[in-house]
Amino acid sequence: MSEKRDSEAFPLERIDRDHPNVARVYDYYLGGTANYAVDRVFAEKALAQFPFVRPASKSNRLFLHRAVRHLIKRGIRQFVDVGSGVPTMGSTHQVAEELTPDARVVYIDNEAVAVAHSQVLLEQDGDLHRHAVVQADLRDPALLWRKVADTGVIDLNQPLALMMIAVLHVTQPGPDGSDIGPQVVAEYREMLPSGSYLVLSHGTADGVPAERAREMAEFRKMYDNTPTPVIWRPRAEIEALFGELELIEPGATWTPLWHPEEQGPSAPLIYFADPNESVVWAGVAYKP
Repeated sequence: MSEKRDSEAFPLERIDRDHPNVARVYDYYLGGTANYAVDRVFAEKALAQFPFVRPASKSNRLFLHRAVRHLIKRGIRQFVDVGSGVPTMGSTHQVAEELTPDARVVYIDNEAVAVAHSQVLLEQDGDLHRHAVVQADLRDPALLWRKVADTGVIDLNQPLALMMIAVLHVTQPGPDGSDIGPQVVAEYREMLPSGSYLVLSHGTADGVPAERAREMAEFRKMYDNTPTPVIWRPRAEIEALFGELELIEPGATWTPLWHPEEQGPSAPLIYFADPNESVVWAGVAYKP
């Protein structure tokens, strides 16, 4: 599949101030400021109708934090964060560095503002010698992997964690317009070196309360007329994205239930009457 693509197959996004963008809107949900008026208007309308979105978004970000901490303890020192968005509410490298000074992170996004803000963050922290950010489209794994290698930050022959947090429920259209997300993830699984991990989270209306499922259907429609429509997959389809990799304990689950003991002491408290109200199914899998 990758061999048939070239650098022009999926043109990278330029800064667009006229339409809401999923990365910048998500930044606003998390309480960030790397967004434009058009994003804030969209986000405020969504939050007014569907207030569950903000705690669900924050719970998803806290899952990222816990996954990074857990994998650091398992010996992982390299992180490739695909669809990283804007580094709000604690970024991958900041969380990793709470436990070890030798973590290496490469952030990848196709949205220009997300890339620019990640670059600024690394510059401010003086971390450009240990971490990097590149603009690339996840739909072209071979090109993205080459860009990661070109940074010199990650050794792609050594174990790493591939982070795909809340990115695959953003539709990934192929040349014919159909969603190619699952096929692309399969390519990444093949490229991962032995000893690596795939960290993944994905929105779902499967198994959530009936009223929440209706809200999610209406919430999804809000994105239909944006450049970044979304899709909610059933939990079985999300778990299938891990392919032959081995899910580590506790398996795939709702974000609040994945190793809650790994949560940092300064993390915000997010309350759900039931974990399924977090509406994001998540897990971490190992490649032997």
